[in-house]
Amino acid sequence: MTDIIVSTTSRLEGRPAQDYLGVVTGEVIVGANLFRDLFASVRDIVGGRSGAYEDVLQRARSEAIEEMQGNARKLGANAVVGVDLDYEVIGANGSMLMVSASGTAIRY
Repeated sequence: MTDIIVSTTSRLEGRPAQDYLGVVTGEVIVGANLFRDLFASVRDIVGGRSGAYEDVLQRARSEAIEEMQGNARKLGANAVVGVDLDYEVIGANGSMLMVSASGTAIRY
């Protein structure tokens, strides 16, 4: 299985796009209760930063990118360009956090 190159730039230097295969996305939703529970038990807050929160966000971001790569692979792409990452609070009373990754699947 080949890796899907992911880039925030609109093109890959030295690898011109042969085919534009469409927009691909990946989304992950994390319940806010998870964040509250983590915060209640977090003892590693230093200088206003929480390692536990950061770990959850890192994992959600990685999963969203992996899902986007999988969707690109299904289209026969070997790269995704113009990638954008978004974070949105959703649900009743902002009870969940959604991390989404989107970009254009290409074959170079």
